Amino acid sequence: MANKISDETIEYVGILAKLELSGEEKADARADMEKMLDYIDTLNELDTEGIEPMSHVFPVNNVFREDVASCIDGSEDTLANAPLKKENSFKVPKTIG
Repeated sequence: MANKISDETIEYVGILAKLELSGEEKADARADMEKMLDYIDTLNELDTEGIEPMSHVFPVNNVFREDVASCIDGSEDTLANAPLKKENSFKVPKTIG
């Protein structure tokens, strides 16, 4: 397979990524990119006939409820969880002297 990546491509990718690469780093980046492209070529050899494209391995469903306006005041339920309350409010320790 041996994909070859040119010096110009390495320079261009470095510019896009805003990286200043040394000669050794460019050689390492080239080798890594060639390995990635070789792996993609290997994946392209797989028979995917009849396989539906997907974006997720598991089915994704909308878990949000429908947004419906209501006139329910949930303050009593909320205050039921308060460790301390005063009238219709949470009571908290004083924070400013």
